[in-house]
Amino acid sequence: MADPPSTQPASSPRPSAAPSQAPTAHVNTPPPAETPELLVVGRLVAAQGLAGELRVLPLSDFPQRFTRPGPRWLQGKGQPARAVELCSGRQLPGKELFVVRLAGIDNRDAAEALVGHELLVPAADRPPLEPGEFHLLDLVGLEVRLLQEPAAPGAIGRVLDLIHAGNDLLEVELAAPVEGGTPRRVFIPFVEAIVPEVNLAEGWIGLTPPPGLLEL
Repeated sequence: MADPPSTQPASSPRPSAAPSQAPTAHVNTPPPAETPELLVVGRLVAAQGLAGELRVLPLSDFPQRFTRPGPRWLQGKGQPARAVELCSGRQLPGKELFVVRLAGIDNRDAAEALVGHELLVPAADRPPLEPGEFHLLDLVGLEVRLLQEPAAPGAIGRVLDLIHAGNDLLEVELAAPVEGGTPRRVFIPFVEAIVPEVNLAEGWIGLTPPPGLLEL
């Protein structure tokens, strides 16, 4: 994801948990007014070893999100974001995964309690981009247009997300629903041959999809 940028080759102490419950990791929570607009850059997918380290699936092309110590935020599904300190991080050899150590997480039980949480950074913290790179927040919500002739009038859909899967994939909700009125979503490779134009100023991207791509 393009922070994710994507390159277009184009206190209190809590009561003790019951024995059957996983322990809840302790992280500091700033007052809501102090929480900045946040951007998801990774997902905690597994505990690593016994000392509290966690494996992170990156949703960002910037390794420093996972290796540079400093403040981060964690967010579980349906929960508010909580501040946490990233103490250290490294990439697993030969893998896309990173291993991170978070302050206050010092055993496997505490780490496993955080599996499934998202790792976030302030949205304003955007490393500089190279030509042809875009931030996720810049892409989500853009109209999707066809560039071929005859082109459909107006937008054919809207970008919902950008997904890392070998090649980056744009998740697009099409404007024309399927029978029954259910919105239909397609996944479009974010490569220059298929998405040759990204017009951030006007709020749209242009497609030249191969036959059948929008019918998948």
